[in-house]
Amino acid sequence: MALPDNSSVAMPGEELSFPDIVELNVGGQVYITRYSTLTSVPDSLLGEMFGRKSSKGLARDTKGRFFVDRDGFLFRYILDYMRDQMLVLPDHFPERGRLQREAEFFQLPELVKLLAPKISKQNSLGDDGCQSDPEDSSPNADTLRNFSTLGGTAAACAGLASGAGGVGGEGRRSGFITIGYRGSYTLGRDSQTDAKFRRVARIMVCGKTSLAKEVFGDTLNESRDPDRPPERYTSRYYLKFTFLEQAFDRLADAGFHMVACNSTGTCAFAHEQTDDKIWTSYTEYVFYRE
Repeated sequence: MALPDNSSVAMPGEELSFPDIVELNVGGQVYITRYSTLTSVPDSLLGEMFGRKSSKGLARDTKGRFFVDRDGFLFRYILDYMRDQMLVLPDHFPERGRLQREAEFFQLPELVKLLAPKISKQNSLGDDGCQSDPEDSSPNADTLRNFSTLGGTAAACAGLASGAGGVGGEGRRSGFITIGYRGSYTLGRDSQTDAKFRRVARIMVCGKTSLAKEVFGDTLNESRDPDRPPERYTSRYYLKFTFLEQAFDRLADAGFHMVACNSTGTCAFAHEQTDDKIWTSYTEYVFYRE
């Protein structure tokens, strides 16, 4: 008769060693990875945590998963780096500074070096005088003095701003435009969606006024926020048409491309006779131009 395998049974007073597949709870986000990945950088915090002989003393959640009290969203990039020691981030990644802080916490010096150069480049934009104007900023004496000192840089920024009016020119400014809309649809007993799902009552436009006017021109309704200066931002513009594809075409023609989207939906009420549920939704699409 074959003897039972007791290799995974803990002795009295001893805790089980780490399994080949490890479950982690990082800030409420659950990750499943190999033990070899967590110990791929021995001098890192995870390498020290899981490089020990047993898991005794490590924090766990209510379901027995190893718990780390850090940013659960950014940990995916930490884990990706530990798999192959390479940094791959999405375009227009806005969390680079926070990710560098996470890399420092997890004691990954090489990852910190990979993140540092782009941070210094972004921070140096203010020294060149070409940084975007904030919403409620006004030029003061120090600002004017800096622009007079920079001279050529200020002239270059002015030329960039003046060239933003032409859609096809090379002097177009970078920036974001957010398209939002509310819609409604009916969901019946057999989960059959009503054909009016794509009905859009109003398409909202959020972003810098100058960019919105450049892209949408006379199709932009400014009645809710008239006389808005071109360098300021607004979230009250909407379009005179109700076809999303038409808005997307105009953005694509102006050199914008979609970088993110999100949507929420709520059940407003149910029809008394048919039990059909009426749902309302709100969706936003974020577009960016280099």
